[in-house]
Amino acid sequence: MAQAAVNGITIEFEEYGSGDPLLLVMGLSGQLTDWPPELIEHLVAAGFRVIAPDNRDIGLSTEMSGEGLARSAVVKAMLGRPVKAPYSLSDMASDAVGVLDHLGIDRAHVVGMSMGGMISQEIAIGWPDRVLSLTSIMSHTGDRRHGLAKPSLSWRITRLGDPDPSNPSSVVDNSMKIWQWISGPTYDEAVARQRIEAGVERSIRVQGTARQTAAIFASRDRTPLLASVKCPTLVVHGMVDPLVTPSGGRTTAKAVPGARLIEFPDMGHDLPTNRIPEIVEEIRRNADRA
Repeated sequence: MAQAAVNGITIEFEEYGSGDPLLLVMGLSGQLTDWPPELIEHLVAAGFRVIAPDNRDIGLSTEMSGEGLARSAVVKAMLGRPVKAPYSLSDMASDAVGVLDHLGIDRAHVVGMSMGGMISQEIAIGWPDRVLSLTSIMSHTGDRRHGLAKPSLSWRITRLGDPDPSNPSSVVDNSMKIWQWISGPTYDEAVARQRIEAGVERSIRVQGTARQTAAIFASRDRTPLLASVKCPTLVVHGMVDPLVTPSGGRTTAKAVPGARLIEFPDMGHDLPTNRIPEIVEEIRRNADRA
């Protein structure tokens, strides 16, 4: 793996393959190692040079400071209570662009998942000349009216509370419960446990997750700004996603002129292995429009 000095911090990243540069932006609390290997393999086979960074505050990138948003406060934030955050999604977008600068890449295809989709939207808004194509997966525009988690899920996550960062088993058990709740019908518990345990062994950043959560709720509504996005745009969403409900994807596609929306009936807030070839085919098709 490699590191880039960006915005006064260090961003860890990994590269795979060669060809058209494609930046993969991970979601809340996710590390670059959380991308399914099958997705990376298919993207490389499709002719992409894949750049996958750890977002700030997660994985092996710089750990930040300041107060985050505890899970007990998430429901209040969803109801519109003001949220303060040490940094914004736009700051995280600037980090991602900084990785491209570090690699000498002028323009790239940008693919983001969940919070990573929000960051990717910020890249397309703030750095339009750097984005060849945009793919927003299981995400929303930040308008606080669409794509909200199901209330029952929000309460379950709130009651679960934050894990004990000094106890790796607590972190694993906590994450396993959440992934079981948010995943679709193809969820594989054994695969999920293997991935989560590997991530916990690599890095534990409970407060980083809280600060990233604050960044999501403190950031702006991108809906009117997305009207300025000119690059080819693909929106992918699961029809049984309980964390970012389907209206989030539909609103995103509606906000970006000419965007293509693809919805999968067997996809929750996860990337089903059986759908990865089709998702990559659509990403390649969208990229070819650039």
